[in-house]
Amino acid sequence: MKRRSFIKKAAASTLGAFVLPTIVPSSVFGANAPSNKIHVGWMGCGRMGTSNMSQIMKYDQAQCVAVCDVDKNRMLLGKQYVDKHYGQKAGNSNYSNAKMYDDYKEMLLSKDIDAVLIATPDHWHSQPAIEAALAKKDIYLEKPTSLTVTEGRLLSDIVRRENVVFQLGTQQRSSPQFRIAAELVRNGRIGKLHTVKIGLPGDPSGPEAKEMPIPKNLNYDMWLGSTPEVYYTEMRVHPQDSITSRPGWLRLEQFGSGMITGWGQHHYDSAAWGMNTEYTGPISVEAVAQFPKSGLWDVHGDFMVKAEYENGISMYTSGGYPNGIRYEGTDGWIFVSRGNYVATASDPVAAAASAKALDASDPKILTSEIKDNEIHLYRSDNQQGNWLDCIKSRKEPISPVEIGHRACTICLISHIAMKVPGVLQWDPTTEKFKNNDVANSMLRREQRYPYGTEYIKI
Repeated sequence: MKRRSFIKKAAASTLGAFVLPTIVPSSVFGANAPSNKIHVGWMGCGRMGTSNMSQIMKYDQAQCVAVCDVDKNRMLLGKQYVDKHYGQKAGNSNYSNAKMYDDYKEMLLSKDIDAVLIATPDHWHSQPAIEAALAKKDIYLEKPTSLTVTEGRLLSDIVRRENVVFQLGTQQRSSPQFRIAAELVRNGRIGKLHTVKIGLPGDPSGPEAKEMPIPKNLNYDMWLGSTPEVYYTEMRVHPQDSITSRPGWLRLEQFGSGMITGWGQHHYDSAAWGMNTEYTGPISVEAVAQFPKSGLWDVHGDFMVKAEYENGISMYTSGGYPNGIRYEGTDGWIFVSRGNYVATASDPVAAAASAKALDASDPKILTSEIKDNEIHLYRSDNQQGNWLDCIKSRKEPISPVEIGHRACTICLISHIAMKVPGVLQWDPTTEKFKNNDVANSMLRREQRYPYGTEYIKI
């Protein structure tokens, strides 16, 4: 998506809106007034942010009133995207309403904003989410929930303490095949569940990348945030002329853990739904993995993780399995995946590798009726729409923060097991390893002041 020519025009045409926004706080209207919408602020105007915001803007009960990004070009693109949408609905080609912020902390101070969409890079998930909760904003957060187990625990505790509506972007829960598979497993249609196999690929290594001048439109120090200071190169951050290409930070351990958290949180979350382990975790984990020996990108490649649960279930994760989740029981098996799906053309998973969304050892398993007196799981047909409904009702959404934290924890301790040899005994109650100080030291990361969850006044 080439945008250079647009950015120059947008900068000129939006200056007035930047200084004099036309936002009316929802609090001035009655509860049942037509204009009483959920006012949403948008943090992170890249590919996933745009995808999420496109879903939110489908609903008349919400309106995006502000955009925020440390890259001013992306901030301008976000504003243009929002204003174009509402301008078309209003029949006004000169519509300009969304306010722009280059610092999310300023956006959180606004009383005009009720809720925030956070679609920043992984290392910038927990901190703005915690600060949004402290500002009493409801939150939609892209996964993974956190960069470390320690900050994930803090995020869950703060969100629940502040009683804000938090939805994690584990949207597989709003895809019917994942709910159906989990319900069938939970209701014993494959007998006693004993093994779960999760197909999840690794990432490729990349070339070397030389230092480049920092673009004037990018606040690179803030983009690095709590992580160590390193030289700028475009491959490390995101493309300057595209918001649809896969950004380089996804393949750097400084900013995440690779596919084990990238797609892993989706699959571990869905698997826990069927395993009935959403609020706990494994009791042991061990792993092997290959890591690049050269090049800028350094996240894991091929790998295998084994996790054991107190209820006797063994869970294996590897790129050697088809992308998706296979539940194996004493009376059969069920396989579930996203089907013929890729997020973008640059995704590392080919569509053909996960083409069948729901399968079973016996087709009759899939047509089995779940009776009224059996287990029925939470139903949602849209992750963002469910979040908005719960903001209005103040009920718990389909992907609440504690479930998200637990699924992310499985990803993170699996990543630790890739680095630390042997079987690691895990206590899901204390969220510590029982037998390894080295592994425990990896439950947190040093944070570069003034950024990081450790410097938030809570």
